[in-house]
Amino acid sequence: MAPSAMSRWTKALSEAQPVPYWLDDPGRPRPEPALTGVETCDLLVVGGGYSGLWTALNAKERDPQRDVVLLEGREVGWAASGRNGGFCAASLTHGLSNGLTRWPDEIGKLQELGARNLDEIEKAVARHDLDCEFERTGEIDVATEPYQARELRDWYEELQDKGLADGVDFLDADAVREQVDSPTFEAGLWDRRGVAMLNPAKLVWGLKRACLGLGVRIYENTPALELKSYGAGMAVRTPYGAVRARKAALGTNIFPSLVKRVRAYTVPVYDYALMTEPLSDEQIEAIGWKNRQGLGDSANQFHYFRLSADNRILWGGYDAVYQYGGRVRAEYDDRPETYAKLAGHFFACFPQLEGVRFTHAWGGAIDTCSRFSAFYGTAHRGRVAYAAGYTGLGVGATRFGADVMLDLLAGQTTERTSLEMVRRKPLPFPPEPFAWTGIALTKWSLARADSHGGRRNLWLRTMDKLGLGFDS
Repeated sequence: MAPSAMSRWTKALSEAQPVPYWLDDPGRPRPEPALTGVETCDLLVVGGGYSGLWTALNAKERDPQRDVVLLEGREVGWAASGRNGGFCAASLTHGLSNGLTRWPDEIGKLQELGARNLDEIEKAVARHDLDCEFERTGEIDVATEPYQARELRDWYEELQDKGLADGVDFLDADAVREQVDSPTFEAGLWDRRGVAMLNPAKLVWGLKRACLGLGVRIYENTPALELKSYGAGMAVRTPYGAVRARKAALGTNIFPSLVKRVRAYTVPVYDYALMTEPLSDEQIEAIGWKNRQGLGDSANQFHYFRLSADNRILWGGYDAVYQYGGRVRAEYDDRPETYAKLAGHFFACFPQLEGVRFTHAWGGAIDTCSRFSAFYGTAHRGRVAYAAGYTGLGVGATRFGADVMLDLLAGQTTERTSLEMVRRKPLPFPPEPFAWTGIALTKWSLARADSHGGRRNLWLRTMDKLGLGFDS
């Protein structure tokens, strides 16, 4: 990268605030008071992100008389649920390719359940008046190299052969650039109905309001410190009190699970994003994008990008940073070297937007597991349920996970709990230094594959055979 190019790209970052754009909103609700004293309830939900909020909301919709308490360690939505790109996908398996590889016998049912789950999210947005800028625009997976274009076409033909191409269109270079104009686009695969775009923080805040309206008692700035059996139920200790509940659902995701044996199944991976200033009508016309789809490129180290309601472009991904020991710290949320890299990639994709400035730059941790999609389970003789490991595609899948946890706590055998994906767990990550070494080698190998026509080396081929991986 030439120094002049670097200075040109980084100049666009000179006024970027190191805070998540979505959370930098004057309409942000005030937090609920912290818990002091002892509460009792039927169901305790730990975690105030999508996972916990959907669990509390669905529990009340299933049984309006159920007494539900939700604890959040800081403010609702402050972590991954308020920092993500706002891609709400139907996929429960981190994409169809991952699901087809891991659960080929169940893929039809998984696709059906995922589509139904996204429809239910859309209905909930309307039913509870969740003002979250929901747009069912779909997503285009774009190829930026000739080999990726060939792979996309081959994949589309495979989907047609398997009867899984409904609602999916292959776009050649001219067709994809008619949708969004970048000189780097070689082809695209447009999933027209399987993804909605939304404002992630407004979804969180809307779910919070809906839960409160149904009688859920929410306590913010109340970390759950310890979980243990208490008579026929469970008890959770907090800094200034405790909650005693018949049953508990854990939606803590990347943060250390209150069920210690679950902790080895996830590692925190830091992802970063930029947000531009609002584009003018002329700038929008220069890149097209009239149908407002979400986009992601086809590299191993991929970017995701989309338009906001006020025509800003969110541009994120590429770097996936794992800190030795799996530490989660606020200082890791800001990474200027990644911002500079992302800015360069942005203007390479959209040279017609040179001169656009970035207003926000931020990062956050994603709960990654070795199979890239959520896993589920129970503890304490079925009185506690958990779901974690969404690996960046949790905006939609967490609602499904909430229903799985409620089914498990009810002791019900349902079409959800009968799935192999629900009944079996991924392989856990090894202890250090093996986790760091393996992830570092995988990241190096993925970058090398991107620069060598997609050819996967022996390490990646071995990981593929073992069903293991690390996704950017």
